[in-house]
Amino acid sequence: MNEPLLVSVDDGLAHLTLNRPARLNAFNAEMAFAWERATVNLTSRSDVGAILIDGAGPGFCAGGDVIDMATTMGSPSELEDLAHTIHRGIRALTESSVPVVAAVHGVTAGGGLGVLLSSDYVVAASGARIGSRYANIGLTPDLSVSAQLARAVGTRRALQLVLSDRMLTAEEAQCWGLVAEVVHGEGYAARAHAVARSWLDGAAGAYGEAKRLIRSSCSRSFADQLDEEARTIAASFGTDEARARIAAFLEARSDRAAERH
Repeated sequence: MNEPLLVSVDDGLAHLTLNRPARLNAFNAEMAFAWERATVNLTSRSDVGAILIDGAGPGFCAGGDVIDMATTMGSPSELEDLAHTIHRGIRALTESSVPVVAAVHGVTAGGGLGVLLSSDYVVAASGARIGSRYANIGLTPDLSVSAQLARAVGTRRALQLVLSDRMLTAEEAQCWGLVAEVVHGEGYAARAHAVARSWLDGAAGAYGEAKRLIRSSCSRSFADQLDEEARTIAASFGTDEARARIAAFLEARSDRAAERH
């Protein structure tokens, strides 16, 4: 049996592939528990500085496996427990200081939209389609869709998605702010990898802390957020990473000044 989730770590980059292509990478119980284990583990590892999420086969993620739910779950409480399991992985990603890029193609719908929203930067193939579609089967949003969608696109647009069966094109999703880049052809995967590598090759610690500051800001008052900004920039100023980059900045500035004279 194929693993429902493929996980690897190479030189600071964790690569997580949703791997149920025959079901458009929809979550069943096995995949849910694998997702929780992998995300909690990767976001707590000191050797992981960025995470790349993608999907095997013809689509990114179609949400929950409705066929599996209907045939294996005997009560609503089982579905609730499974949602909590996946949600722990969602929280691990969004509450961490590890930046996450998603490479999406084909269909992203239902809970797949929640996975997309839990990434910090999305690169989409030009043929990708993104929507909610929970109500099409009489269900309500989960996997953080109700928590994150309106923050990403605004309340009115969020309502347009959850109250209809509309599927956005990749270009529409970019216009709405769900997608950062649209890439034609197969280059979307390489571009997502390049984005993750740029974080690792740059000020990785600062990128991670910047992600954490933005992601966690809604849980603080304005004054508390300013305090957190002050604490974080002071802490970053004392790191070897910042010292080296500030020294390089000052040296380059000195060289430019010398050239002008």
